[in-house]
Amino acid sequence: MVGFKNLAWLPEKPNHRRISESSNLGILAFETAKIMSRLISLYKSLSDEGISRLRDDVIRSKGVQFLNSMDEEYLLSLACGEKLEDLDRVASAVSCLGKKCNDFGLNRFDIVYTDLKLGLVDFGKLQSHGSDKKIRKMEKLVSTTSCLQAALEALTEMEVTERRLKLLTNRQIEMMKINLDDFNDKLEEQRKEVRFFRENSLWTETFDKSVDLMARIVCVVYLKICSVFGPQPQRMFQHDKAVSHSGPLLTKSKPIIVRFYSQRSIHFPDEDKTAKCSSSNAVFHSAGPETVGGSGLTMRYANLIILAEKYLDSKVSISANEREMFYQMVPENVQSVLRTKLGRKMRCAESDASLAEGWRDAMAEMMGWLAPMAHDSVEWQMERKLERTKVDESNKGSSVLLVQTLHFSDKEKTEAAIAEVLVGLSCIFRFENRQICV
Repeated sequence: MVGFKNLAWLPEKPNHRRISESSNLGILAFETAKIMSRLISLYKSLSDEGISRLRDDVIRSKGVQFLNSMDEEYLLSLACGEKLEDLDRVASAVSCLGKKCNDFGLNRFDIVYTDLKLGLVDFGKLQSHGSDKKIRKMEKLVSTTSCLQAALEALTEMEVTERRLKLLTNRQIEMMKINLDDFNDKLEEQRKEVRFFRENSLWTETFDKSVDLMARIVCVVYLKICSVFGPQPQRMFQHDKAVSHSGPLLTKSKPIIVRFYSQRSIHFPDEDKTAKCSSSNAVFHSAGPETVGGSGLTMRYANLIILAEKYLDSKVSISANEREMFYQMVPENVQSVLRTKLGRKMRCAESDASLAEGWRDAMAEMMGWLAPMAHDSVEWQMERKLERTKVDESNKGSSVLLVQTLHFSDKEKTEAAIAEVLVGLSCIFRFENRQICV
């Protein structure tokens, strides 16, 4: 047996139907590289540096503390829940690939992973030494597979061009000043490059070796989550809708600790269903109706804040069309608040240059904690889309978590902050535009 024969929780059972050698990944190399990339990112995010960043730079950031919650235990439970769900998705994909393995242990990895989460596996048999070496090997495989993907795309374009050239007459080729010899040389070089990357990437790796490598790291990552967030982290978060925890200014609800029960055997949904971003994420759907995410306004508010940041940093005046488009992005309830505030404060900016400068300083300070959450909201969406399209060879280990976005932000507080930003922006531009016209 190749895979888990040294880990005593799996029985040694021969499978006479699988006597041939494990086949190569082939075209599945690209999907495998995506899985590996996500696993590497999870592993790195649980390093000492990654956890320190989570606690100090994310959980304790001003925006998260003010808009999301001041309860660090609750925020950590959300981060833990999202990481565990990410790991569950990786384990699900690894298990699907494991069904194509000859190794009996790898072939039933779904049971192994479920037993691991149930606490039925002896953690002492899952030593993490050598994990860094496995991660480096996976990084190299992901990198070469990413290069293979790019090389294949370039080759496809060149072969399309080749077919088009074959339809042209010699006279047409001469008129277009095309050097066929030079093109054919480049085409041959591209084919050599594709062959090289195929031989050194996941394309030629066997199912058994690839799944064995990933399965071991999946187990190590789960142990790291247990080490960082406490034993049985699946109990930290439950499917109940999370209430607002952002403090007493706009809500009186007491902080609660939500718990996550996932001790049943992991379920492997259809590929079409898993492709839907956040369609089955318990953490994603835990945002209550009083939150920005629970109201379905995360991206709308994020784009509004980012656009306001752009206008604040710009020295160019806003045109009438831009102002109208910007205003249409503002929800009706915020528009009414905005009109009331502008009626009281706009006259202050008409003759006092120092007041306009004070507004600019105040807006810059507010944007210092509000804008990062808006950018992280957009980045979170982009990362999920990227996972489904391209192989990410960066493996940066610093993926954006929902807890640092506007998803769990108190809706009233967020709208109040947006209204304040828009009032300040209006005062600044009214005065500065008037000065320009003088």
